[in-house]
Amino acid sequence: MYRLLIVDDEELITDGLYDVFSRLMPEQLDVYKAYSGKEALDWMARTRIDIILTDISMPGLSGLELIERVQALWPHCRVIFLTGYDYFDYVYQAIQMNDVKYLLKTEGYDKVVETVKEIIIELKESSLKNQLPELTDQEKHAYQLMAQSDFMRHVIQKSSVNENDLENLTNEFRNLNIPLKTTEHVYLVIGNLTYPKNKTYTERTDISNYVRTYWDQQFFGQVKSVCIVDRFGDLVWFIQTIEDKPFTPQHLLDFLEGNLEMIQDDCLQLLDLTIQFTISHGPVDWESVARKYEYLRQLQQLKLDTQYPSIIKEQPHQAETLESINPIPKMDLLTAHLSANRKEEFFEEFYELVQSVKKESYQQMTKTYYSVALVLYIDISQNQLQTRIEEMEKILKIDEHASLKSSFNYLERVAHQLFSLKKADGQDRASKVIERICHYIENHLDEDLSLVRLAEIHYFNPSYLSHFFKQEQGVNVSEYIDRCRIRMARELLSKSDLKVREVSEKVGYHTAHSFTRFFKKMTGMTPKEYRDSLSKLV
Repeated sequence: MYRLLIVDDEELITDGLYDVFSRLMPEQLDVYKAYSGKEALDWMARTRIDIILTDISMPGLSGLELIERVQALWPHCRVIFLTGYDYFDYVYQAIQMNDVKYLLKTEGYDKVVETVKEIIIELKESSLKNQLPELTDQEKHAYQLMAQSDFMRHVIQKSSVNENDLENLTNEFRNLNIPLKTTEHVYLVIGNLTYPKNKTYTERTDISNYVRTYWDQQFFGQVKSVCIVDRFGDLVWFIQTIEDKPFTPQHLLDFLEGNLEMIQDDCLQLLDLTIQFTISHGPVDWESVARKYEYLRQLQQLKLDTQYPSIIKEQPHQAETLESINPIPKMDLLTAHLSANRKEEFFEEFYELVQSVKKESYQQMTKTYYSVALVLYIDISQNQLQTRIEEMEKILKIDEHASLKSSFNYLERVAHQLFSLKKADGQDRASKVIERICHYIENHLDEDLSLVRLAEIHYFNPSYLSHFFKQEQGVNVSEYIDRCRIRMARELLSKSDLKVREVSEKVGYHTAHSFTRFFKKMTGMTPKEYRDSLSKLV
């Protein structure tokens, strides 16, 4: 989903364009509006904007000044200047900027709509789909990338890095052409890829390479980064700022999050690939990289949901007190798959493990039983399912089973029950989340109900919230908000003496003319005509 921001100090124009675009393509375009350059910058600080439609001449911060700030924040944002001024100086300055189109207000809504649609097509064509054929160009770097990956995996597996190690690290970075500095702190991002079913190892590798290449092209010239595949198959990025890009820590995090969201959307649409990203809250020194990586990986395992894209962010002052989830290293994969609800992958590893211990000693088989039982027990406890698992009392008592074979069969049954219960509970939680969002909308109609705001409050990816809401409710968020607003407007007009202007404010329209246009579109009458029609019935 792309985001369009409309900026004009003339409310009639802003509201009119907003009404046109908010209903134009609700599943592809998320629309926002601002009445000044300053208000537009506030939106830019909150979320990624893909297209900005703005007047050039505005009091305070002009359109030209605004775009200079916008392109510093979101360099991929496309710009449409809409103005009543056709003076040469304005046109000349506008066409000097990259990815800028220029329209006169006299050209009408149809021309503006056509231009926005053209830009959306251009954005789609420049996305991942057209970049895929170029991936083979990366093969010439294969050996160097392999060496870099092996070394960076070694870095995150070390328990600590001392002063001598740091000197060796500097030398290795130079020898391997790793574009990072050991004298600067580094940000970490972990990407978990949930591939489409029935993909071969080669196909999965190609998809992973596509993601890495897309990342490089998306962030080219903005940050320095190195990507590796860790021992769990996740992608791990090490990120540093570029000297001529003075990102503040918060702006860099916002910039990363906005672009990661775009990568998620494109990969889901073009490759049927779900990606979960986990981001460190701030930069860490190289001595702490291994500990930070392990912490983020555990945070990911606890919160991962492979059904939908999400961005898991480490909280600013969150104490790193998570205990090791896996008491035995071989249980890492089982724990990760169980936590992420990856049923097929879990049982694939489980059956392989059971087969491998059949030839082992009784003591080793017993140890394996208790290791798997502990993984299941922890997950059951975390999800508070103890009373819903059949024969739960046996899970940590191997002597309760007739044989070792029956004990592992029991663990298999428990695992199947656990996955089924978590799936059912997840669907129930999803319904409750949507109920909460609907309740919030109904009680805050006079406030900001943009996708970005709803996503902030309910901890969603804005694009996913739009998809998820329609999946659960059968209508888009904007349609639901309109229904709530028209329902309340009718009620207030019929049961109160409030003026039309006061009713409009209570349902979220801060100008009476915008409310009148909305009301007539929804009912076929103006608010006054509607109120008059009710009085005739009395």
